[in-house]
Formats: sequence, structure tokens, C-alpha cells
Amino acid sequence: MSDESISAAPQRPETHSRDVSLPSGATLSLRWAGMTDPGRKRENNQDAFLTSYPMFIVADGMGGHIGGEIASQSVVNRLTALAESGEVQPHGIDEALALAVADIADHPETTDEGTGTTLTGIYLDTDEDVPSIVALNVGDSRVYLQRGDQLMQVTTDHSLVQELVAAGRLSEEEAETHPYSNVITRAVGPTEQVSPDYVRIDIQPGDRYVICSDGLTKELTDYGILHFLHERADPGDAATGMMAAALENGGRDNVSIVIVDVIAFDAAA
Repeated sequence: MSDESISAAPQRPETHSRDVSLPSGATLSLRWAGMTDPGRKRENNQDAFLTSYPMFIVADGMGGHIGGEIASQSVVNRLTALAESGEVQPHGIDEALALAVADIADHPETTDEGTGTTLTGIYLDTDEDVPSIVALNVGDSRVYLQRGDQLMQVTTDHSLVQELVAAGRLSEEEAETHPYSNVITRAVGPTEQVSPDYVRIDIQPGDRYVICSDGLTKELTDYGILHFLHERADPGDAATGMMAAALENGGRDNVSIVIVDVIAFDAAA
């Protein structure tokens, strides 16, 4: 093994855990890990991620020079402040994104070369009688849920090829190799305010969430993602395995992965 391949091996991220007593009387145990890598082809990393209970986010920036870094980090910074406040709801997310849009527009190094970022992730909603996980997304970064032996894509890509698939003009297989597969139809950027799509999910013990940029899904199939989830119980180990596979398969883009596990949930506490 060469020195270059040794240095390029992804470093395992730290796994964090938290036991929570919810206002409803339920108890919940979560475990998570997150990591990002510039990949094998890009000089800089325009991805950013957030793992701050009760919110877990991946943002994939785009734009000339460092525009993508500015956009993704602006979104993560504003959502970090929201997560730390403990009051995560759609109206608060919209307000945080409006502030991020202003931050992007005001940044001295923002360019007009399509600067913006995707946004996807989950948060824990404890305001309802029955707590739930809420997934959100803008763009083509994704949230997957492993429940039992099945892996489900929770979010729907905001992309040109997804619109063509929905219209019956492309198959899923054709979409994977379409020349416009990287064209997204919604993003958080300096020109307009967008609101994410939201999907509410019931909480079940054993659920595992994978939040990722398309740098992972370009290199690893859903089957491959499920393989590492089955083989590696610790989220830090599973994320490291997925990252190593994505880099070995080409690493054509920045890669970001956050894995969140529901270790235990007692709704009737």
C-alpha cells in the first residue's frame, strides 16, 4: 500500500450518544456520527454538516471559487444556532434560511456563478403529543431510513432527472447515467428564499437514518449503503465504511455522511 493511499484513508469519526426524557413522558436514546471528505477529484470541500441534537444536517454547496463553501457553511451556521436554541420547527428553519440567504448575498467572496447549497437532514419534533422525526430537504442531497431489512429514500430529489422520472420520461436506471443528473431545480442561494419539503416519520427502535450529499450516492448504490448499515452497528464505523467505499469507487465529488440511530424509544413511559 502506498503512502498516498494510507494518507487518503478516511479517519473514523467520533460516535456521540444522548438519552432524552421528552415532554410527552417518552424516553429516547440516540446515537450518531458524521464526517465529510473532499473526495478524489475536487481541490476543496464545499460540503458542510451539522450534528447538534435535535438536528442533523448535510449541505452540499455549489458555485465558482469558494462560493459553495460560503453557501453551505452559512446555512449550517444559522441552523446550528437554531438547534442550540432547542426550538426547531419549520417556521424557525425558514427564518434561519432567510438569514443564511442574506449572509450568502452579503459575503464579499460570493460570486454570481450559481452560488447556493442543497440542504437535507432530520430533526426530532417533541411538540406533538407523539414525538416524531421530521426529514427536510432542498435539492438532491438525501435522507435514507433503514427499518429492518429495508432501506427507503425518505426525501425526494429536487432535480431535473427526478422530474423526468416522475413524468415517466426516464427510468430510474436511465436517470443514474443521464448527462444532466447534476442539475438541481431548488437550492438555498443568494437570490431567493426557499422553504424545504418536510416528511414526518414515526419513531421506532432500531431505525437508522443516513443523511448524505450526492457525493455518496454517485459512488454507492442503495444496496451498498444497506450493506454497511447491516455489517456495522456503530454509526461511526458504518460512516467510515461508506466513505472508504465511495472514495475507492472514484470519489468524484465531495462526500458527506451523517448516520443517526434510534437505539431505544419508550413511548409509554
